[in-house]
Amino acid sequence: MRNRTEERAKYAFLALWALVLLAKAVLAAKLPLFVDEAFYWQEGQHPAWAYSDLPGLTAWLTRIGVELGGHGTLPLRAPFLLLAAAIPWLVAAITAREFGRTAGWIAATFALLLPLSGTLGLLAVPDAAMVVAALLCVDAVARLMRAVSAGASVELALGLALGALSHYRFIAVIGVGLLVLLWMAEGRRLLRDPRVLIALALGAAAWTPLIAWNMENAEAGLRFQLVDRHPWAFHADGAWFLAIQALLVTPLLLAALAVAAWRHRRDAQPLPRLFALVGALIVLGFFVLGFFADTERVSFHWPLPGYVLLLPLLPGVLASWPPAWRRATYVLAALGLVSMLGYYAAVSAPSIRARSAAEKWYPGNFAGWETLGQVVREMRSGLPRNTWIVADNFKIGSELGFALQDPSLQVLDHPLNRKHGRAPQLQLWGLHSAGRSDWGQTPVLLVVGASEVPYRDLLARYHWLCAQVGPLPAPRVVNVDHGRQRFLLFALAERQAPRDAPCTAPAMAWFDTPVSGAGVGRTFEVAGWAFKDGVGLKRVEVLLDGKPVATARYGLPSPGTAAYWRISTDPNHPNVGFRARIDAAALIPGRHWLGLRLHGRDGSVEDWSEQPVEIRR
Repeated sequence: MRNRTEERAKYAFLALWALVLLAKAVLAAKLPLFVDEAFYWQEGQHPAWAYSDLPGLTAWLTRIGVELGGHGTLPLRAPFLLLAAAIPWLVAAITAREFGRTAGWIAATFALLLPLSGTLGLLAVPDAAMVVAALLCVDAVARLMRAVSAGASVELALGLALGALSHYRFIAVIGVGLLVLLWMAEGRRLLRDPRVLIALALGAAAWTPLIAWNMENAEAGLRFQLVDRHPWAFHADGAWFLAIQALLVTPLLLAALAVAAWRHRRDAQPLPRLFALVGALIVLGFFVLGFFADTERVSFHWPLPGYVLLLPLLPGVLASWPPAWRRATYVLAALGLVSMLGYYAAVSAPSIRARSAAEKWYPGNFAGWETLGQVVREMRSGLPRNTWIVADNFKIGSELGFALQDPSLQVLDHPLNRKHGRAPQLQLWGLHSAGRSDWGQTPVLLVVGASEVPYRDLLARYHWLCAQVGPLPAPRVVNVDHGRQRFLLFALAERQAPRDAPCTAPAMAWFDTPVSGAGVGRTFEVAGWAFKDGVGLKRVEVLLDGKPVATARYGLPSPGTAAYWRISTDPNHPNVGFRARIDAAALIPGRHWLGLRLHGRDGSVEDWSEQPVEIRR
């Protein structure tokens, strides 16, 4: 009976492992590049021991992937897919040794079904290597507690080094691990063994490149990771941790892992107690940190090493549950994994991304760079051969660099560069540009991400650009997904107006009515305001689904606009309002996209971002 149970568990795992790996490989080939992946690719093209945002391993893996597999998203992600594919096997080996082979296959199955773990490797980010490193460290300690050996000591050193080369965040795993070893009598004995101390020393030495980088660069990386990005003041957002983790881990699986940690926290056997304490303290540590740390960037994946380290204890908990609860745990976890893979599949579909343009969950960090790359290649073919391409922020610099296979695009100063800790690295590469003072008389194609700046700050950003490069010529507008991702391309000639000339900026606009997503009749009114600093607008057209349907009355009084945009220099102020009556009787009822075409007095024509309206029957 035991053999049949073990065989069923084994073959269920093998089938699931192959299916998940195949699904992730297909998705990795189709999923657009995430912005962090693009920067890691750029780092890999500038080999170094460490970088401003991370140790070196992630960048090295991206370089290995594209060197062996060619330029593309699947080769870039292939090393991470392989690391992620090894995680269930490590879980199986650790669990089987401590709790039996059947338990090993069950734990490995949940290493796949756990949504945060099952989707690892889809993105070229440090988490897969961090989880592998955590498993190697705990496995080595478990072996050392049985009997100190050279092999287990080497494994510990390898795990510590891999973690040190992966991310600053691995410090949490090391810190928790040391606390647990000091708490346990068996751990204190290990810390007195010379072979273990040598392994710890080798692991500590792996932090040398990162420490050296920070010493040479005024601790810029440490300050960003440990100081600048965190408010270090209590905020209630941390309370969302439980709800988010219950959703991403799935409720019953999260409950089972919590029961496992609680049940074995004082286990008479040291190894179950080791897994329980290390795994639980990592998760609880990040829960507490969530009340004081960064809430602007994604952090839901931070506790993942803790969950994976609790998996060896999971089969024992499930065995004590009623069969219906066990099945429900499997089903909910499987649904969670399918949902997350389904999300990535949706992100890979341009039509779905476009339909989600007005939604909060719009995947902006995946969208736009492929279209932008095509337009830049098209424009570059008509510009002088010595034209430089300059991006106005690191995101465009790395994503466009990947699209053009050019990791050395110049980048202007931008709040995003500092917010994400990439400004020091751009300076080190010599890719930070001060604008026209650096370019001299060289022609430049300037690529600006208008949607990367909060709308309230966009006009100030345009004026800042004018101060760096002079009055801005008519832009080539690239609206991706109805303008949710919006790029402006400026062909700056060798000779142009001086930088201190009056600022000519791209147009700005707003719909007062209808609001985004509003229901409208077959005829409805459109009203709002629009202006263009420096020259003003002469005409405003209203678009539905990209086609002109009316010319608005432009020049209506809108004194509140000038009062809000105090730095605006449009000569038409305060008469920058518009109004139009739209006849949509010929359109099929349902969702349509309302936009504007803004005609400047300088001859520029700019299509504004679109917003959805629901045309009723």
